[in-house]
Amino acid sequence: MRADRLLSLLLLLQNRGHMTAPQLAEELEVSVRTVYRDVEALGAAGVPVYADRGPLGGYRLMGGYRTRLTGLTGAEAGSLFLGGVPGPAADLGLGAELAAARLKLQAALPAELGERAQRVRERFHLDAPAWFREADPVPLLAQAAEAVWEQRVLRAHYRRWRGEVHRELRPLGLVLKGGIWYLVAHVEGGGPEGGAATAAGAVVRTYRVSRMISLEDTGERFERPDGFDLAAHWAESTRRLEATRYQGTALLRVSPRALRLLPVQFGAVGRQAVDGAGPPDGDGWVRVELPVESRPVAVSDLLRLGTEADVLGPPELREAVAAAVERLARRYGVA
Repeated sequence: MRADRLLSLLLLLQNRGHMTAPQLAEELEVSVRTVYRDVEALGAAGVPVYADRGPLGGYRLMGGYRTRLTGLTGAEAGSLFLGGVPGPAADLGLGAELAAARLKLQAALPAELGERAQRVRERFHLDAPAWFREADPVPLLAQAAEAVWEQRVLRAHYRRWRGEVHRELRPLGLVLKGGIWYLVAHVEGGGPEGGAATAAGAVVRTYRVSRMISLEDTGERFERPDGFDLAAHWAESTRRLEATRYQGTALLRVSPRALRLLPVQFGAVGRQAVDGAGPPDGDGWVRVELPVESRPVAVSDLLRLGTEADVLGPPELREAVAAAVERLARRYGVA
């Protein structure tokens, strides 16, 4: 709406003091011509906007003028909880609301606090995604977020690693973990996917939003379960996942280089293995005990260490790694 844009323009000039037309156009995501028209509209409404001419010219407010029209809309107030993660806020369709809320808050602050808030914004930045990984495309994220907010039942077509399924979901919340969006939802019945059961017979499950093929609003509303705490549920489900993730321990003999790689490739359990490493042998290699996942996953993970590691046990894991190496040798024509 134009009224919202005019207020945003006014607050930009109030908070930053002096801005050129191209700068205003970029902030407001409009054309420079639109900025010219909006500035004229503000002047016609009695706002003392002064235009500086010349190459370094721009617009500023005269005489210490300050507006008190800084009330937040509902969407703007909600967006403030995502103030530290502007990228995810934009993914949720709240980018414009977050920008407007920031402007209004800064305008309402005393000058000293406003300057401090500006310094914090200039000096600290949170980048949620992990290194060396492109963010998942999440075209259905905004639709999922709207269903969470409006408590609407969704009919979902979802792609799992073992096939596609159709589910009727009662979305309870969205979680951003390591740059990946997850939808937490009630689903009637158990099923093969597992999840945390509730007293009503429903199961709370987690779905990766990027694997949603389609979402359909059924038009039906649902009531959130009393006392459901998204953060507490996520912490508990994460703890359960970590507890069941590792299914055994591999005994390895590793080189000094592999010892340095363990924390990089295996994270916390890699660091624990390094801390518990035995004394080096005559070649400088050491023995470590490394928690591993299922056998196929363990084989794949351990092959990443290449010739810098020797799997000593358990025997079935050593045989599985040897069989994988043999298959690779045959594939590449090595006797």
